Amino acid sequence: MIAPGDTDHGGYPGRVTGTVPTPTFRLAYVPGVTPAKWVRTWGERLPQVPLELVAVTAAEARTTLVDAQADAGLVRLPVDRDRLSAIPLYAETTVVVVPKDHELTAAEEVTPEDLGDYIVLHPMDDCLEWETLPGRPAISRPETTADAIELVAAGIGVLLVPQSLARLHHRKDLTYRTMTGVPESQVALSWPEGGTSDLVEEFIGIVRGRTVNSSRGRGAQEAAAAAKTGKTGKTAKTAKSANSAKSAVSNKSAKAARTAKTARSANSAKPRRHK
Repeated sequence: MIAPGDTDHGGYPGRVTGTVPTPTFRLAYVPGVTPAKWVRTWGERLPQVPLELVAVTAAEARTTLVDAQADAGLVRLPVDRDRLSAIPLYAETTVVVVPKDHELTAAEEVTPEDLGDYIVLHPMDDCLEWETLPGRPAISRPETTADAIELVAAGIGVLLVPQSLARLHHRKDLTYRTMTGVPESQVALSWPEGGTSDLVEEFIGIVRGRTVNSSRGRGAQEAAAAAKTGKTGKTAKTAKSANSAKSAVSNKSAKAARTAKTARSANSAKPRRHK
């Protein structure tokens, strides 16, 4: 039974407070991609909207975005253009990873022809698009880039990867040299087709270098401000009620003062009796 004055809210506290859930922007990113500078800019422009980083493998990136487990992602091309939108951001330099004492380290740059006598490992998660892989093929393909790095350290072959991945898998016994005349990977911002929300639009503006006053990014800022207002709405309403009550008391006092003044004026105006 509900006591007099109580209200049955059906187990939904939000209906009592009237608060609006704080939006969160989830950003997926694949190995080697560093979103730090864009995350920092996001924090400066939308401090009231948390940005959650979601680390995914290259194989997981498509499913993560298509299934809306993230709002957007920093991935490597190509992407599924039937399900995802994408904006290319930058190209990555391709390098060859070799042991530190390898003879290829004598050169500053290496060409595909220089790899002719060496086994070139080709991991299953390779993000480079090859028409023909340079060098000699290995007997089998490693499952991951990390596995291929271990084989390079064991002296079994060399590996071609984006420079960011070579840095990610850095080892003291390995080094790398820049490759020329080979494919490069492209890092892109991707999000579900038809899912360009205000927050996605805001992040697009950040990676494209739009200014904070750009009209295309104001929707996210207004939404975030609305969420913040929803949190403080009850407090504001209470303050408004208090001010209204205070104003009513002041008006009542002023009215009483005017009435008293009028009465005094009337008394003063009455003629005095002369004895």
